[in-house]
Amino acid sequence: MHEIINEILNETSKRVAAINIPEKYSYKRKNNHNRDVVAVIREKQNKGYIPIIAEVKPSSPSQKYMEIPPEKAAFIAMQMERAGAVGISVLTEPDFFHGSLENLESVRQKVNLPVLRKDFIIDERQLDEINCDIILLITGVLGDKISHFVDIAISKGMEPLVETQTKEELIVALETNAKLIGINNRNFCTMEVNLNNTKMLVPIIKEYDKMHGTNHVIISESGIHSCTDARKVIDAGADALLIGTAIIKSDDIYHKTKELVETLKCTKNFAGPETKESLQEYVEGLEHI
Repeated sequence: MHEIINEILNETSKRVAAINIPEKYSYKRKNNHNRDVVAVIREKQNKGYIPIIAEVKPSSPSQKYMEIPPEKAAFIAMQMERAGAVGISVLTEPDFFHGSLENLESVRQKVNLPVLRKDFIIDERQLDEINCDIILLITGVLGDKISHFVDIAISKGMEPLVETQTKEELIVALETNAKLIGINNRNFCTMEVNLNNTKMLVPIIKEYDKMHGTNHVIISESGIHSCTDARKVIDAGADALLIGTAIIKSDDIYHKTKELVETLKCTKNFAGPETKESLQEYVEGLEHI
């Protein structure tokens, strides 16, 4: 692991040590009805759009983007929802990403989309801190405990998104009960980003599904900044994309999200109108670019 990842995990351990979840509160979380992200992703795909999980991201370890208190987090998320996102990812890691549980709670109260908690989950108590629809579980962090954490998350009504970076991690992740498999294009050892990581790992998932009769949803993460990037990983076989920096740093969060969601629609329109009757449809398509 890169030094910065180790620092994040060390601070997370300190944060986890202070968690105290009353048993009655934990039980309440287990029985909460959550939102079906798989259904939303498949519906968006069937309509010819790119399923985008857009991220409320105040900061990365190397750069602060903006102050995002809970009220602003909800406002940003509502713009993303209106632009056609299939889900909202909310950073809850406070020290390096300046996220918060309050941001997640505020977002989930204001949008109807599935909400992903993005954090470094290392302890079961974190699964009871707050309700969410999707929970990020990182194979490289949890190691051989990943299957246990997947099952615990499912038992509490959350959809685990199991993140992988390598072939070895992917093989482990595919043996869990997770429906969502994330491919992180960022290498946690070098911190370098390569979109070809999605292209390299997708065939392994496809072959596994063919052999086992499963149907995983593949989510490409990190390094997707433009429509060209989005098309590249979709063409490689990703079902959905998790995008944070490109959207949050844009001048217009609504239009950047919409542009990415409608990438495939806009691509078709670049060819121009074939008939006079299709001219208006062509012009309307250009407005989304």
